[in-house]
Amino acid sequence: MATVMELEPRRLTVAEYHRMVEAGVFDEDERLELIEGVLVRASPQKRSHAHAVQKIGRLLSRQLGDEFDVLYQLPVTLGDQSEPEPDVAVVTAEEGRSRTEHPRHPLLVIEVAGESLRKDRGVKAELYARHGVPEYWIVNLEAEAIEIHRDPDPGAARWGTRAVAGRGEVAQAASVSGVAVAVDDLFG
Repeated sequence: MATVMELEPRRLTVAEYHRMVEAGVFDEDERLELIEGVLVRASPQKRSHAHAVQKIGRLLSRQLGDEFDVLYQLPVTLGDQSEPEPDVAVVTAEEGRSRTEHPRHPLLVIEVAGESLRKDRGVKAELYARHGVPEYWIVNLEAEAIEIHRDPDPGAARWGTRAVAGRGEVAQAASVSGVAVAVDDLFG
């Protein structure tokens, strides 16, 4: 007898997911992400998580001019089967202005990780690398550090370069000129 875990799920496309949203299949307040064709519930946010999202978003917004948009927990479309809602993403202003499509080419994606650290280092890191996101940061709340991933290898769904900026250090983006976040400013 097969267990549920042995069954092959029917994966959704982004287009099917959008039709379900438009048809009102989900509660308006239900936080879902489409990851590799599977609907995943987003974890409830603790105050430390929400504070870090707000703080890093504000820091980035101050540094970037009108040529970029900073998105807070909004969808980015990656391929035909994934539409995650990263905690923060930087996109070109042109992509951010679209009224008909979610951005497809984020330049920098940031996930704030407390209890979600394993998922953000695993599934999310692989997803962003597979889709060629140029740079991915994990704000590690427990370690009070920023884990910086660069040089994605889409074929292997992994990152070529990984660094960590801790207290007293600055995380500087390679994918978006002018972005630098002092870790102490984020956690101070």
